[in-house]
Amino acid sequence: MKYFGTDGIRGKTGEFLTGELAFRVGTSLSVLGLPTLLIGRDTRESGPMLSDNIADGAKFVGLDVCDLGVVSTPMLSYLSGRFDSVGVMITASHNPYQDNGIKVFRSGKKLFSGEEQALEDVLNGRVAVQKTAINGKDLPTIDAFGRYSELFEPIMIHSSAKVALDLANGACHDIAPRIFAQVTDHLVLTGDRPDGRNINEGVGSTHLENIKSVVSAYGCEYGFAFDGDGDRLLAVDRTGRAFDGDLLLLVTASHLQSLGKLNHSTVVLTKMSNLGIIQAFQRRGIKVFLTDVGDKYVLEALETHDYTLGGENSGHLINRTLLNTGDGVLNAVYLMNILQTSGRSLAQWTEDVVFYPDKLVNLRDVDKSLASHPAVVLVVDRWQNQLGAEGKILVRPSGTEPLIRISVSAKTDETVDRCIQEISETIQGLAQKR
Repeated sequence: MKYFGTDGIRGKTGEFLTGELAFRVGTSLSVLGLPTLLIGRDTRESGPMLSDNIADGAKFVGLDVCDLGVVSTPMLSYLSGRFDSVGVMITASHNPYQDNGIKVFRSGKKLFSGEEQALEDVLNGRVAVQKTAINGKDLPTIDAFGRYSELFEPIMIHSSAKVALDLANGACHDIAPRIFAQVTDHLVLTGDRPDGRNINEGVGSTHLENIKSVVSAYGCEYGFAFDGDGDRLLAVDRTGRAFDGDLLLLVTASHLQSLGKLNHSTVVLTKMSNLGIIQAFQRRGIKVFLTDVGDKYVLEALETHDYTLGGENSGHLINRTLLNTGDGVLNAVYLMNILQTSGRSLAQWTEDVVFYPDKLVNLRDVDKSLASHPAVVLVVDRWQNQLGAEGKILVRPSGTEPLIRISVSAKTDETVDRCIQEISETIQGLAQKR
């Protein structure tokens, strides 16, 4: 697709992502067949401009529009479902402020490929949408936080632990502290001063060094780091050990399994997951279903097979007993509930995990289509046959950036390095011939 990638539409503001494109996106939303649009955004300085243009386009084709202002992506998703409306979240997630993006929801769920294609057809001019005789109207604001906070009532628990939150100067900067004020009286905040340009800048889930330093400096039991739009969660304990999404899924899955709430005793992971974590699930009697990278593929597997839990090591965790999309704040409170009621730390919950050596390399300034070139596929297949069950290789074009990602996991660092080197050299050699 020209516009939709693995996570909506994303690009440089003012270059690819313009006000004119935003207006056309707004008009395209009429093909989803719902009369109302809810719009949310993160803290980027370009958010209001894009929001206004999407709203104008939507009203042009008769949709009524409610602007929620700065909210997290899961909050927007939940309210879209609650009000059976189209939802648009303006965010580039963990990317720098110069980027922005448009995520579209229909009744609380990210669009499936057929729905994205319907919007693409409008954006590409293959399908025309008509201005309505009467424009849609601006709807009065709603108590978005009040509605959203209802999700936390069944799992809310009070803890004496000191907890640090890294809010990434993003969409959670107001929401998360208000929620966690009910969890603990000892709360430390960082990344809570957004200025339109500092979102994800040295803070948040892509910069764990910040939350580690805060946890150490203030003697916190745990630190939770979110990304710019609030749908990711990573954690750090008092020793500075980091817990990625896969480890947090292991804790959550083990807890749900003990309650008899893990459907089919299966968790959904992506092909990026380390072999060591997969083996840890299997030792606990939990089967693993692997998908392509992207939370929409995880959600599709969850819904298709009626699984309960899945996610990515980047911190997207989808626990369908809570919500049908990733929610960093909701999952953080749920983890606090597990830790408090079990009396076990994150380290104790995951002490049997032995990670295989793995490495991720990003090749920039190469044609992304080379990831599937027959010569590259041949090298990957040869290495995978050699590694067998003791290794895992993933070569894929990024859905959000102009690069190819090479991820390899094997029993030794030497094997990982040799494999990555040969795949990289093959891709770069093909690139030089073009």
